[in-house]
Amino acid sequence: MQAHQFLRRGQVLAKLGISRTTLYNLEKAGRFPQHFMVTPRCAVWRSDEVDAWMAKRASACVQVAPTPLRNAQGEALA
Repeated sequence: MQAHQFLRRGQVLAKLGISRTTLYNLEKAGRFPQHFMVTPRCAVWRSDEVDAWMAKRASACVQVAPTPLRNAQGEALA
């Protein structure tokens, strides 16, 4: 049986390069693995779940919003 490794919040944020707010918004929306409490003040995530999320995210095609065309005066073109 393989022992699970846990990541503290700071480790997750550093690994993903996102803010604490973004992490909790993703988690709340069900788009990131849920943390659990190992003590009343210590939230952790399973490293294998975070790695799987990162692999899935890396393989997904992210759509970038198109940049509107603008003229020389900076006005949007139709």
